[in-house]
Amino acid sequence: MKKTFSILKIIGKILLGLTVTVTAVLICLFFVYNEKLPEGKQSVEADELASKMLKAVHHEAYKQTRYLEWTFVGQHHYKWDKKQQLVAVEWDDFTVHLNIQNPDSSTVLVNDVEVNDDSRSEIIETAIGYFNNDSFWLSAPQKIFDPGTERRIVLLENGDKALLVSYTSGGNTPGDSYLWLLDESGLPSAFKIWVSIIPLGGVKATWESWITAESGALLPSNHKLLFLDISMGEVKAWN
Repeated sequence: MKKTFSILKIIGKILLGLTVTVTAVLICLFFVYNEKLPEGKQSVEADELASKMLKAVHHEAYKQTRYLEWTFVGQHHYKWDKKQQLVAVEWDDFTVHLNIQNPDSSTVLVNDVEVNDDSRSEIIETAIGYFNNDSFWLSAPQKIFDPGTERRIVLLENGDKALLVSYTSGGNTPGDSYLWLLDESGLPSAFKIWVSIIPLGGVKATWESWITAESGALLPSNHKLLFLDISMGEVKAWN
């Protein structure tokens, strides 16, 4: 009995130590990385910078692209028909042939067997959430003039101008904001993030390893966010 109590006491001390360590790390991250959302003004200049950014990412070619295919961090695979607004979403044992405009008409498969029970709606909602998030990491620069967006110029400490894009509606998380850091041509090198699902404001994620797809669209194949690599897999786009 005494031995058991001693073991439990040791385990308790270890768990307490881990809790204190994790809390300290989170506090350090908050003070090191947390930034307030910068202020800026909506203006013609902001829209001009946004247009320059669209040109840099070959937006006209992207608009004409019909098919997009990628794999998000090796876990979620997509084949998207933009014209028909249909996307095959695959993860684990699930495949959802998602109708973006009419999700209820989507087809759900588990281990290649169609699902029509009560779990079907939940699986479709999961697929929608994955698609909204993972397609944003592929095509966010193409969405800066989407309905419900606001664009502002932000002057950085080094004198460069950055583009703050805020989403007032749409997607899973309206209210999110992204500060795009651009090179001289307008091509994004990174953005800073203010989103509801990340407690730190101003966390920086790179946009890199750009590829020119078969359709002519310019798309990223990798990002770095803090200590994480966000791979988009083999990115393809064609008509």
